[in-house]
Amino acid sequence: MNLDGLYTRTTVSFDPDLNNDTLILNGRRSTGPAFRRVSQHLDRVRGLAGISTCAQVISSNNFPTGAGLASSASAFAALSLAGTAAAGLVLSERQLSRLARQGSGSACRSIPGGFVEWRAGEDDEDSYAYSIAPPSHWRLVDCIAITSQRHKPTGSTEGHALAGTSPLQHARLMQAPQRLAICRQAILERDFDKLADMIELDSNMMHAVMMTSSPRVLYWEPTTLAVMQAVRAWRADGLPAAYTIDAGPNVHVICPEVNAPQVIEKLEEIPGVRQVLSARPGGPARLVD
Repeated sequence: MNLDGLYTRTTVSFDPDLNNDTLILNGRRSTGPAFRRVSQHLDRVRGLAGISTCAQVISSNNFPTGAGLASSASAFAALSLAGTAAAGLVLSERQLSRLARQGSGSACRSIPGGFVEWRAGEDDEDSYAYSIAPPSHWRLVDCIAITSQRHKPTGSTEGHALAGTSPLQHARLMQAPQRLAICRQAILERDFDKLADMIELDSNMMHAVMMTSSPRVLYWEPTTLAVMQAVRAWRADGLPAAYTIDAGPNVHVICPEVNAPQVIEKLEEIPGVRQVLSARPGGPARLVD
């Protein structure tokens, strides 16, 4: 579910007077790993456009960066669209999704709008994301419980590289197509109970893999677990809400729009929840003036 209201805004300017790429991230010049990933992605854009010009990239998020809120996905989707436009390229949504995937796998899902599925595919050509339903299909809200705004010590890319060391990863991958099919059906049929059960199971399995990798990766904090337990209790009492957690401590609580005010109020009452952001299904990545 792509989100309206939580975004990355990125400007790319190719400049023949530059000797090197530059990255200004959230108002500060970046020279570390984030810069290297951006420059490598610009190389992909330059290769497609047949140019060698260096670029200045100015990018900012209106939500915490590197805290398990898919900031890399948002960032590389924005960079792919802004970079190709600045280089004079006009790519289809499918081509943009494939390009974004090369910068950050989950970025391919941030190109289309609404409810999106990532096609695994067999190679680069057929691994891309596409919309299975528009934003208006289901009036859901993502209520994001911020438990920490710190940059996580182990990034998603590093965590993914460790997944194969977990004895649970094989089982997780073997069952993934079945979980995906159930989740897709739940979205198309607007079946909240089915969706809730599947996204919580999938989230738990992903974190179980990380907790049993070598070395171990543990993103959860006490407040993370408190939110998870609260959400399950609310649903048992008749309040439709379900959690899912990216590679970080913050918790996404999905609920029908009509229930969002009550869910937000309850989340704000949990000790350790610093802030609650909320967003509805949003449109595709787009160019803005």
